[in-house]
Amino acid sequence: MATKVKELEPLPVTIRQKSSAMQAVEDIVYGSVAGIVGKYIEYPFDTVKVRLQSQPDHLPLRYTGPLDCFRQSIRADGFLGLYRGITAPLFGAAAETSSLFFFERIGREVVYASGYYSRDRVLPLSALWFTGAFAGAFTSFVLTPIELVKCKIQVPITAADGTTPKAPKIMPVIRDVYKHEGLKGFWHGQMGTFLRESGGCAAWFGSKETTTKIFYLLNERAATTQMEKDILATEALPLWQQAVAGASAGMSYNFLFFPADTVKSRMQTSPVGGTTQPRTFWQEGKALWGQHGLRGLYRGCGITVLRSAPSSAFIFIVFDGLKRHFPL
Repeated sequence: MATKVKELEPLPVTIRQKSSAMQAVEDIVYGSVAGIVGKYIEYPFDTVKVRLQSQPDHLPLRYTGPLDCFRQSIRADGFLGLYRGITAPLFGAAAETSSLFFFERIGREVVYASGYYSRDRVLPLSALWFTGAFAGAFTSFVLTPIELVKCKIQVPITAADGTTPKAPKIMPVIRDVYKHEGLKGFWHGQMGTFLRESGGCAAWFGSKETTTKIFYLLNERAATTQMEKDILATEALPLWQQAVAGASAGMSYNFLFFPADTVKSRMQTSPVGGTTQPRTFWQEGKALWGQHGLRGLYRGCGITVLRSAPSSAFIFIVFDGLKRHFPL
């Protein structure tokens, strides 16, 4: 008797789409790791930048330039003195970078929800510049209190006899600000942070995506077969090209809106609890322009752009690498 063999049916294959919650977790966790790595690289240069920016406009300049600031700082406090107050910035770097990647993804959702672009299309560069500005605008509200504490630790107020007191700790700075200015005092300088982050992050994400697209086009043009082109479209760029794209992002971010950062730093390093009314963003900018002109607004820009190249390169390499090789 012939035995009937039941034909096996193939099992259905389900492709699990990553939930929005898991995407948010990736943005926060991997963005935090990338931000901390970048902060350790750039922090000594950031200390020098803040000290250059914060020199009083009514006194002779204490530092003649970045190298002189490095030299005087190391002579006074040693090399580790350049890492003074890094605890708050490490938390700030984690909060800033994770917030940027998180809000940038929210910005993409806003673009898709607007109906201008469908989800099955790659967003054009103009939309990616917008999502960068969107991310920076919201992140500025997270970042201002952290940067205010950081700046006050990096630049201790000089005493009346010309001596510089011992560097303040985080908690005394927080208590002092709250005692004299209340909760709103932690957002002193918010306008400068908002302008720097919204404009700068448009350039940060936009420059990175623009440079990445240029590299993909150049690599595709160099490919000799269709198979090579198909492989290139699905693979990550070579490491050096990722580094160049990330470095271009950091340099664009810091150079284009540096004056806003200079005014912000001066506002946030001013003493609290005095009898004089704190200056607004525009008053501080006007005073600096009248004293030193455009050069004063870009004081410390060179060293800032220099340190931002490796820092930003590492941030994007670490973040993209973690998301690609260790998806949650």
